[in-house]
Amino acid sequence: MRALDLLNAHVADSFVGRWFRLEGSGHIKERIGSRFTTEIRAGITTWISVNAQIVSDTGGTCECPTNDFCPTGTNAEYDSCVGEVRNDLITTTAAISALSSFLMGLLANLPVGMAPGLGLNAYFAYSIVGLHGQGIISYREALSAVFLEGWIFFVLSLLGLRQWLVRIMPQSLVLAVGAGIASGGLGVIGGDPVNFVGLGGCRPEDMSMPGFCSHGVLRSPTMWLGIFLGGFLTVLLMLYRVRGAILIGIFLTSIVSWPRPTAVTYFPHTTAGDALFDFFKKVVTFHPLGKVGNYNYGKGKVWYALITFLYVDILDTTGTLYSMAKFAGLRDPVTLDFENSTVAYCVDAFSISMGALMGTSPVTAFIESATGISEGGKTGITAMVTGLCFFISVFFAPIFASIPSWATGGALIIVGSLMIRNVRDINWDYVGDAVPAFLTLIIIPLSYNIAYGVIAGIMSYLILNGIPWAISRFTDGRIVPPNIELSEEWTVPPGSILPPWM
Repeated sequence: MRALDLLNAHVADSFVGRWFRLEGSGHIKERIGSRFTTEIRAGITTWISVNAQIVSDTGGTCECPTNDFCPTGTNAEYDSCVGEVRNDLITTTAAISALSSFLMGLLANLPVGMAPGLGLNAYFAYSIVGLHGQGIISYREALSAVFLEGWIFFVLSLLGLRQWLVRIMPQSLVLAVGAGIASGGLGVIGGDPVNFVGLGGCRPEDMSMPGFCSHGVLRSPTMWLGIFLGGFLTVLLMLYRVRGAILIGIFLTSIVSWPRPTAVTYFPHTTAGDALFDFFKKVVTFHPLGKVGNYNYGKGKVWYALITFLYVDILDTTGTLYSMAKFAGLRDPVTLDFENSTVAYCVDAFSISMGALMGTSPVTAFIESATGISEGGKTGITAMVTGLCFFISVFFAPIFASIPSWATGGALIIVGSLMIRNVRDINWDYVGDAVPAFLTLIIIPLSYNIAYGVIAGIMSYLILNGIPWAISRFTDGRIVPPNIELSEEWTVPPGSILPPWM
């Protein structure tokens, strides 16, 4: 410990310490509790928590040789192509995440990693391109929309409009966004043909369709492995303040899942499992891109996709980045903005366009950053370490691709329990503030989309507070809700819309 303390003190007293405002650096705005070794551990934790491969469900640039749609398992040639797409996307995800996370840490000094976001991946894969290309536009055309979207966001960020959007939102809604952000890969919750949502956790052979259990719920060995080893063990380690508790839980669960002849293996003796294991055995490799990228503006519906990406992404990415900054304690209590917000939003916008060039869905500040923040990450060093880990992952893709979702699911649930503390500060005393906040809070996890929750919250807030305001103005203040004095006062925080340097 003495050696680590000396290392932390030496780094804090250097140019690096002053640039990143480490504790002991002497910077006027040094971040209390930030230490070099803690930032490294937090960055590794953030990196290991990420799992973003869902875009392969679009089929990428693969074309069905027999008809317009090739369900999984019906055409070996098409399935092989989709497997190549998945491996391509592992490489592109690691590469763009390395670049964007490193820039976010270096330029914006935020402990926030960047990668193709889970909610946006799902929107890109299933709502826009569709399963195996059955959506409104093709994969290439969707990339065209994402590329343009990034540059539009860059201009909006320079003008300060993204910062302004968050600052004018009622605080109850802003707090609800932070509390509602959560996702899990344990598989406890699944689809249900009668109730829409029901218990999951069944074995693959007990599924009537992907995500739907016909019987045998809560009997999946991998689910219980994730709950006890990745969940309860991690919490017990956190109770005793063991450093790197989340990292230990994820690594142990992954290692237990790698041997083949077990009930919890990530590599079952199936065609798909054999392919995964063959890739895993390579350990060190570089997978060149062959089936992703290459976009065009062929159909008019590209512009429809661009518009939908704009409104979904501006709410999703802006809300996530703001919530992560607040979780790290970097929000200004007066202006309600966070440090280096303009630079952070510009890095985010630049990364979106660069990601499209490499074939990925929109890049965003991912919610798994909260795992690193909960481990003590407070500066950009955390994000830079995450970026370096992603860069190494480009060459160790077989290992990176073999961390199962049930290994990280427990960590994300634990972080969700830490972030939901925001609900304590929501104004529950006035129904006009409480209902919009609750809708935001509940729709985000149910829809797996931050933007949908924000839209529901804003629209309900405008209706529930706009109608009483109009009635009050029309009756000259004679008809008002009896407990209006309990409502949260809506004000625009001090500070201009444009960034100070403009």
